[in-house]
Amino acid sequence: MSEHTNSETNGTQQSIEEVWYLKEIHFKPDPDAPPRRFKIVTQNFNGPCSFIAICNILILRGCITILPSDRASVSYEQLAQLVGEYLLTSCPDVDISAALSVMPVTRKGMDLNPLFTEVSAFRPAGSGGELKLFEYAGIELVHGWLADPSTPEHHVLEQLQDYDTCVNLIAEADHISRGQFLQNGQEPLTSGAIPSHQRNSSLSPDEQQKLEEALIVRSFLENTSSQLTYHGLFALAAKMRPGSLVALFRNSHLSVLYKSPNPDDSALYTLATDQVFLQEPSVVWERLEDVDGGWSSFVDSDFVHSTPAGGDYAGHTGESALAALEGDLGAMTLEERADHELARQLQRQEDEEAHQMETQRQRQLAGREQQDRLETMKREAQEALKKQRKSKKGDCILM
Repeated sequence: MSEHTNSETNGTQQSIEEVWYLKEIHFKPDPDAPPRRFKIVTQNFNGPCSFIAICNILILRGCITILPSDRASVSYEQLAQLVGEYLLTSCPDVDISAALSVMPVTRKGMDLNPLFTEVSAFRPAGSGGELKLFEYAGIELVHGWLADPSTPEHHVLEQLQDYDTCVNLIAEADHISRGQFLQNGQEPLTSGAIPSHQRNSSLSPDEQQKLEEALIVRSFLENTSSQLTYHGLFALAAKMRPGSLVALFRNSHLSVLYKSPNPDDSALYTLATDQVFLQEPSVVWERLEDVDGGWSSFVDSDFVHSTPAGGDYAGHTGESALAALEGDLGAMTLEERADHELARQLQRQEDEEAHQMETQRQRQLAGREQQDRLETMKREAQEALKKQRKSKKGDCILM
């Protein structure tokens, strides 16, 4: 196949991927006002979660509006124009070129480097285009990947601070141990002691300490593969204002995080934007219950528990589903009713299994991305050390 034909095919595929369906929901930007109708952007399998999260927060705040109101889908170009115009009007005296230049990057992902000590701390600290985009849009970027101060790893992570520095330490430890550190990365880590196969009497005290700290860091990263800890979850609930919308970094993914406006309720919810819920009007939010998603549950626009209908009853949940069933059941025999009830139970089980599989897929994806990043940094660290040795060999000392 010629290069020109490949280019046309890739261009067509890209244009299809960058058109997203819209879903109508009800939401109250002001807790004291009646709910309003909004059309949020849903995400397909390869959708740019960063850009979609930014757009949905601006939509729910009423900062941007997708017109006409009856449209069913929207493209990246249309959304980018809306966001760009909003930035220009909301920041008239500020140079927003850095924020605008990073917008195309959001289509493929964003390079975010969280600090393990604060829910709203990322590097570069306000100087990179990624963070400028959130800053100028007035969107707080948060994460819950925090080390508990009561745990042994907190002191080490407090010194290293951010994810990239931790990964660089692991890559350096692997070089010090001549490739044995990561080669045995699947072994369970139960203490901070250096395994016997990694002890080396020729190592300097500084190298020994690096190996000790790298073991602690590696254990923390392996045990928090969802990029959320319970300490971080509680910190998020304590920090967020009731009724606020923020962008949550988790599982190498950005989502819309919302805190209940009820002052007596500290519940956190993420906006359900997966395209699989496009025809499920009662599935609007997912309650953030734990770090792995095993106890998460869906709620509707009124934050009342709901269950995806699925199957022939897609688009009907709760009372609407029961009403539809009651209308049909009147003309059914007892055997047919039993079959219907069994089909509903099986469908609910399938929906729950699908949700669990999606949660597991996101965790696996985050783990692969973390491993890929680790391997890249490992190669870069090894190349840097080789160059350092070469330069030392050629150096001359002036007396």
